[in-house]
Amino acid sequence: MWTKHHKERKLGRLVLPAITIAFVSYFSYHSIHGDLGLIATEKFERTRVERAVALEKLVAKREALERQVRLLSDGSLEKDMLDEIARYQLNVSRKDEITVFRSYF
Repeated sequence: MWTKHHKERKLGRLVLPAITIAFVSYFSYHSIHGDLGLIATEKFERTRVERAVALEKLVAKREALERQVRLLSDGSLEKDMLDEIARYQLNVSRKDEITVFRSYF
């Protein structure tokens, strides 16, 4: 019976650890710098906070406009409000009045 004796190669012992290090490095890099990584998550959170602030401002502006519309609606027409907006839009005032401009829009 013929047998062959193989010499163990030193390179063979390093293949599996090298592949493991490559996979771990790849996934570690992408968990930090990838599309869904830590850096992208922080950027997304900053954008979300900025947009939440902008949304609050827009909601406040919308509520102010809705309040003005309610005051000018047919059921509860406020003559003072109508007069105030007309004077502001037409830039008209009497000589004995003091005009204080407040922006509605």
